[in-house]
Amino acid sequence: MSGPSGVGKSTLLQRLFAEYPDKFGFSVSHTTRAPRPGEVDGEQYHFVTREKFLALKQEGAFIESAEFSGNFYGTSFQTVKEVQDKGRRCILDIEAQGVRQIKTTDLNPVYCFISPPSLTALRERLQGRGTETEASIQKRLATALKEIQYAKEPNAHDLIIINDDLNRAYQLFQQIALGEQSLDTYC
Repeated sequence: MSGPSGVGKSTLLQRLFAEYPDKFGFSVSHTTRAPRPGEVDGEQYHFVTREKFLALKQEGAFIESAEFSGNFYGTSFQTVKEVQDKGRRCILDIEAQGVRQIKTTDLNPVYCFISPPSLTALRERLQGRGTETEASIQKRLATALKEIQYAKEPNAHDLIIINDDLNRAYQLFQQIALGEQSLDTYC
């Protein structure tokens, strides 16, 4: 799963995991960004120093990694293995850079992009968080525009869900996660 910051990916994932606690697992990514209020190390992210992240990257610990808004993010092979070892389908929440990296591997995931209905709606969501400065909102919107443009490229994603109605978006996301939705669909 990928999509711009603030588009509702975490909300969709939380609903899916609450409804199917034994069917899916989330790969907890590593990041160099500081925790937001309420975030717990090892739950939302593994919060590490820049030096630790770069050492892990040098060791080849990550399936994919990206730099976003001045911070590093990465999905480790170990965290994915931990989900699989529990007999669950692993879902990754990654940026466009990560999608491009995974496409160069022999992995064969389903790529789902969550899109905002508009950049104006995305701006409102980011402002509503109360955690972003105006400068960081501008940076995230510029990145979002690039991600949306990439998502529209042929074969970039198997499914694009426009999150203009949370219940409808969740229903589509649920169907794709369960393998019930046909691919190559724009919703």
